[in-house]
Amino acid sequence: MRTEFTAEQLADPQIATSNEILRKCVHCGFCTATCPTYVLLGDELDSPRGRIYLIKNMLEDGGPATGEVVKHVDRCLSCLACMTTCPASVDYMHLVDHARVHIEKTYRRPLAERLIRRFIAATLPEPKRARPLMRLGAAVRPLAPILQRLPVTRPLAAMLGLMPKALPPSQAALGPGVYAAEGERRARVALLAGCVQIVIAPHIGRATVRLLNRLGTEVVIPATAGCCGALVHHLGREDEAHAHARTDIDSWTGELDRGLDAVISDASGCGTMIKDYGFIFRNDPQYAEKAARISDLAMDVSEFVDRLGLGPATAAEPLRVAYHSACSMQHGQRVHAQPVSLLRRAGFEVLEVPEGHLCCGSAGTYNILQPELSRQLRDRKIDRITGIRPDVVATGNIGCISQLSPATDIPFVHTVELLDWATGGPRPQALQNVKRNSA
Repeated sequence: MRTEFTAEQLADPQIATSNEILRKCVHCGFCTATCPTYVLLGDELDSPRGRIYLIKNMLEDGGPATGEVVKHVDRCLSCLACMTTCPASVDYMHLVDHARVHIEKTYRRPLAERLIRRFIAATLPEPKRARPLMRLGAAVRPLAPILQRLPVTRPLAAMLGLMPKALPPSQAALGPGVYAAEGERRARVALLAGCVQIVIAPHIGRATVRLLNRLGTEVVIPATAGCCGALVHHLGREDEAHAHARTDIDSWTGELDRGLDAVISDASGCGTMIKDYGFIFRNDPQYAEKAARISDLAMDVSEFVDRLGLGPATAAEPLRVAYHSACSMQHGQRVHAQPVSLLRRAGFEVLEVPEGHLCCGSAGTYNILQPELSRQLRDRKIDRITGIRPDVVATGNIGCISQLSPATDIPFVHTVELLDWATGGPRPQALQNVKRNSA
């Protein structure tokens, strides 16, 4: 693709990077076949190729983003399926990230949009704020149908619909500390504490630590590490995202002298973000080296367990497990074979979901900010899952679980819960009343 940035514009490292990305696009259109919004809407401007043209023109112009550009960029899930299928290796992820920052800095959204985005940014990354919010949300959930009637309040209705009916007690989450390996220590890792997951599903972190400890891994959770920054990063709120990331980088860097074999995430959206720290801080003289070291150590828990070796594992029941590969896992981190292989080694019958490359519609805060499109993608995904008749669905991302589980009676669990169960841990709570289906 031909670009026409001025020399002055190209002096900006962000523009220079985006220019390189844009010039790799050959207009082939392979990306349209795997783009969820193009599959749903059939609009070229809601395909990666169309958005690339819009972003190119916006950045070359250098002025405020227009409403038309904002509409189509906002509709992008950042699922990154386009990157998996692009024959030219166009780095769409970093291009759309740049576009979102430009939009955030130059475009004034309607008041209702500004308020909901600020509300999300101020609460969801902070467990101490998110927990009371979710308790309140569960109480007022019956108001969702009323809020759904007006376009301006639909994001609030969507948010209420995602609220869990009950929250586990705050003490259920693992606190900061060192969790010792069982037997001879084979490895030492830092685990991302996270934000939303420790509020609504702290059992996932506990299963991760139990499994890693059982496999001879010491797990450290630093007191100062928290949200990875992904939630606000995808809202274009660059400064806030970088602040979260710097806190985590400093926390984990402090552990490097004591030896770290990996920085582990058990939420694939967070893992994708951490693996990108090196790129994000590439031009930061204070953090470039530290961020790159952390990114090099970052691994999804399934990657690490696969490398370490699962050891003796026998499924208490050989359940039919539909593996839902989260976009941030299969497209963002290019991790797919490891969780499927681990589940099979653990004795489960693993079924891959048809159209598994298409997003479920969660995509961070997308299911709040784009509820109609998100709902269509959710229903499409549930239809594909139901069609293969699994006993349970496993995935590596809490966002997907929150998006899909309320729409079906099929139980959803994190992959690590099944691996923990198969190696001697407790039966996952979601499977208490589950029996094996016949094919």
